[in-house]
Amino acid sequence: MPTSSRLTRFGLALTAAGTLVVPALLASAVPASAGASEGPSTTVPVVAPEGRTMSYVVNVAKVNHGQMQKAERAVAAAGGTVVQRYEEIGVLVVQSTRSSFLPTLRAGAKGTIESAGPTRTVPVSEAPGAGVGRPVPPGHRKLATFEGMYTGSPSAPAAGLDPMEPDQWNNRLIKADKAHEITDGDRKVTVAIVDSGIEPNHPDLQENIVPALSVNCTMGGVPQPTGWEATTSSHGTHVAGTVAAARNGAGIVGVAPAVKLASVKVVNGDGMIYPEYALCGIMWTAKKQIPVANHSYFVDPFQFWCGDQPDQAPVLEAMRRAYAFADRRGVVSAAAAGNSAYDLAHKTTDEESPNDSTPVTRTVNTTCHDIPTELPGVVTVSAIDAESNLASFSNYGEGVIDVAAPGRRILSTYQGQRWANLSGTSMASPHVAGVLALLKGTHPDATPAQLVSLLKTQADDHACPAGDARCTGTADDNAFYGEGVVDALDAVRR
Repeated sequence: MPTSSRLTRFGLALTAAGTLVVPALLASAVPASAGASEGPSTTVPVVAPEGRTMSYVVNVAKVNHGQMQKAERAVAAAGGTVVQRYEEIGVLVVQSTRSSFLPTLRAGAKGTIESAGPTRTVPVSEAPGAGVGRPVPPGHRKLATFEGMYTGSPSAPAAGLDPMEPDQWNNRLIKADKAHEITDGDRKVTVAIVDSGIEPNHPDLQENIVPALSVNCTMGGVPQPTGWEATTSSHGTHVAGTVAAARNGAGIVGVAPAVKLASVKVVNGDGMIYPEYALCGIMWTAKKQIPVANHSYFVDPFQFWCGDQPDQAPVLEAMRRAYAFADRRGVVSAAAAGNSAYDLAHKTTDEESPNDSTPVTRTVNTTCHDIPTELPGVVTVSAIDAESNLASFSNYGEGVIDVAAPGRRILSTYQGQRWANLSGTSMASPHVAGVLALLKGTHPDATPAQLVSLLKTQADDHACPAGDARCTGTADDNAFYGEGVVDALDAVRR
């Protein structure tokens, strides 16, 4: 199988003794992947070491205050400590140093706890002042492919254009340049860049960042008001520029250059996005009612989280609950499909997981999902090049891909107050987030479902290439392009 695709790449899940019945709620809430293996997925057993702090998610059976209190008492009795609680969705983030914690909790809290499982295979390392880690080089773990710093010397652009705007083929392809003749977007709209942080003093971004809406989630999944800035990775800064680099006479222009940005940091200093970070990120976005969110990553440590595995199903369910809550709070999410050239509609094997220890070759089946991109309601985005061909690295899949957007050699903002070209579905998804932001400005009262419907309806149909058997479906909805290439111009037409 080709190399894996998400922003981060490490992770396993701890397996402890004891059994867990996968809740029917999970099986019905997360659609199965048509065409995937129908046999059981491969179990990945991992033991929690005694005396080392490990992290878990706990899902209560009924979402109410009394049930949460019972669950917290059960956690304490089993030797765990609650570090973050989400009463709105009935989820706890828990840490414990006891190797017996998980089987003890499962055995002693039946009827109160629906499911509980580990979030990583390695001990928790973050502590106050930690989390900087090693620099994450461009392209590390396939978060994107670095294509070079911007070194051009653009001639004087036409009146009203920023210096590098003529080099942005991507904006012209989705007709963002034509949309800007009507509007640059609504300043009341904010987009959450759920990623590795944003460089706060970048000349193309600083005027659009809202510090009060920004957060750092990499300290065990507990939201912190400081530390949301980019540190070891330029990924989030690049994504942010594609969405909303300002029209200010410097550098480039984003798809929606007038909208605001919130830096929601979920990538730790080593490039990992554990479930507790991702939960913190989407729940922060939901509670702050930030209307649009971009997610250019997969949740570590599994490329695919399997609902038939007792140690993986709890994370899948917790994430499903969180995104459903975000939808109810008015948040519409776009997510990258991944860079493995993998057919997400026909999953068979995974050679990349777990990615925080030793990966194993495992069978995956219809219960296994790439999260967040395959969660209900999330817009799944494939990547195309300047000729509108599916990028060679892009994941695809009939019934999985919703829309397509540019993702090959995208010029955008980069750390060090610079600009660079990157490739990946991570670069395609923020184009869609930008179009959703334009749509939100045009239709301020629209629900997330209505915005997604408009996005798909307005997308420009693109038929499958002749002779490519991987691309199944019709001219207006297929495995490569979903319902088409997003259209920024239609988004601003009332």
